Amino acid sequence: MSKRVQKFLFSFLIFCTINAISAQNSSVSPTLLSHFKNNFDEFLGFDAFGYSYQIKNNVFSKVKGNELFEYKNVSLGKITKVDLQNPLKIVLFYEDFNSVILLDNQLNKMTEINFSQNPTPIVVTAIGMSTQNQLWIYNTLNQQISLFDYLKNEYKTVSIPLTEPIKYYQTDFNTFFWIDKKNNWYSCDIFGKITLLGKIADFDKVVLVSSSQYLFAKDNLLYFKGIDKSNPNAISEIKILEKTFDNFYYKEQILSIFTATDISNYKIVTP
Repeated sequence: MSKRVQKFLFSFLIFCTINAISAQNSSVSPTLLSHFKNNFDEFLGFDAFGYSYQIKNNVFSKVKGNELFEYKNVSLGKITKVDLQNPLKIVLFYEDFNSVILLDNQLNKMTEINFSQNPTPIVVTAIGMSTQNQLWIYNTLNQQISLFDYLKNEYKTVSIPLTEPIKYYQTDFNTFFWIDKKNNWYSCDIFGKITLLGKIADFDKVVLVSSSQYLFAKDNLLYFKGIDKSNPNAISEIKILEKTFDNFYYKEQILSIFTATDISNYKIVTP
């Protein structure tokens, strides 16, 4: 190999290394909007109408100013999951009793579903609101993603059996997203089409922003990452004030950081 070629290869290697390092070390600096005390066991986020949602002593509540709505159901045990996509039809999931409660905007019970009483055997470990009076569910008995019409009490399987356990999931009305134990990121639409979206970085907690972007926490640091084929190592640290935190929430460019005593809300524009 000639010295000229060696020099070119060496320069190219240095260029690639510098670009990879700069991509990995880039950062996002959000703007602090508000900060207040956290008196709840679990803070769940906000809706478009300015209400906040939280859980304390297994009581689900909705608050804005002097307005307070609460719902509790001691017979179903601990609330496992809350879906706030539709604030007029909120989903509470009680995994220990294989049951779901649907609440209206004043947290009155609209519907109660016990999947153990369904003619088709169903054991639910993941759930979310879908379209046309349907719920997304993951049935561990057949390891398939399904849709359940809660008005007609109709159940239909939409996906093939999953080969790996679900590590994390998130839903919107049209899509069931999940990350498996190998950190592979998938989506399934209402017609059952499964798409591999990419590989997720190792995380302690994660929130999916879109089908190509996500926020994740690792070792008390918060990051933004996009699935960029041209630059797969691109990652940005989000510079928040908190040195440690219990959880975080993101919706429509508002990032909420929860600690045991405080809640901070930031305005963030992802790259």
